[in-house]
Amino acid sequence: MGAVAISCKEEHRSTSTALQLSLNENPFDVPQNVKDSIIKELPRINRYAAADGEAFIAFVAAHEGVDAIQVIAGEILDLLGIYLGIDGGGGSEFIYSEPGYPALVNAAASVGGVIVPVPLNSRHENDLEAIAAKINSRTKAIFIVNPHNPSGTAHEAQALHDFIAHVSPRALVIVDEAYLEYAGNFEERTAIRSLQNGKNVIVFRTLAKVYGLGGLAAGYAIAPVELAKRLKEKGLGDTHALNRLSIAAAKAALSDRNNLAHVNKVITEERGKWHTFLDSLGVEHSASEANFVFFDLKKPYEEVRKALLDKGVVVGKSFASPYDTWIRISIGLPEDNVKARSAVGEVAVAPGFDVN
Repeated sequence: MGAVAISCKEEHRSTSTALQLSLNENPFDVPQNVKDSIIKELPRINRYAAADGEAFIAFVAAHEGVDAIQVIAGEILDLLGIYLGIDGGGGSEFIYSEPGYPALVNAAASVGGVIVPVPLNSRHENDLEAIAAKINSRTKAIFIVNPHNPSGTAHEAQALHDFIAHVSPRALVIVDEAYLEYAGNFEERTAIRSLQNGKNVIVFRTLAKVYGLGGLAAGYAIAPVELAKRLKEKGLGDTHALNRLSIAAAKAALSDRNNLAHVNKVITEERGKWHTFLDSLGVEHSASEANFVFFDLKKPYEEVRKALLDKGVVVGKSFASPYDTWIRISIGLPEDNVKARSAVGEVAVAPGFDVN
């Protein structure tokens, strides 16, 4: 037991000092205008945020071009899954891509929903055709993450809008666009366009990624009017539960188009460097359009994770077969990426690591 305990302690120390490239966080310093907005709000934290929350909802509605009633404030994926699981009744089905980000479907399953996983296609994308084929009378919702996590692949605008138009009369479509700002052509690709055209779709946004507010739990969903009303009646998006500092930071971040453009520019350039590097090694990778890369070193995940940790790099979690040899690495600061690529290169060419 003593040897195991020492080993765990050593790994904890190495993890705490390593490059944290595991959670797809924004690596850049928080912009000064966002810091200022938080500092300005500090004297008011003795007051509840309900009234400011309503103003924030109006702000988001104007930002997104929707009616305020459609905006449900907060990081609500889990609550939405629980509500839909209860509303659908035991045995109601929730379709999602596997591997994937399972927060919503796991929440639905906790109250009796049934998870229906659909493998990614050969391009490591949400397999929209296969997902549509899984819809039946028990289907309560379809959960799409675009760009996908962990592959980072994103759908072209028309393909996604056509899919939503085709399946939304049969089941609610929920589109998580946590990484869409990184993908380019945002206005055309966002599922908000389908929502504005009357389709049965909920769009979820978080400010934890490109906007750099991972530590403040800021986000919102946008839903069709009648569904949004029902969700709010059930307590989702309650402005009394909002964080005053998160509201102030979110408004400042969403208003800062220059910082958004800067982050996108650097991440896009760094992502290209990663893909070029992986190509030079002969390593298979997805065509990520997010702030992370996903690639196959053809060795068990745990071996690669430990090897990279030994070199000072923490990577994302493991995934089930056929992706059990794939690694997800978040894109960090340019100097961090140089170090991470060096570590991956050393691991890839080490004895026993065949990447071809």
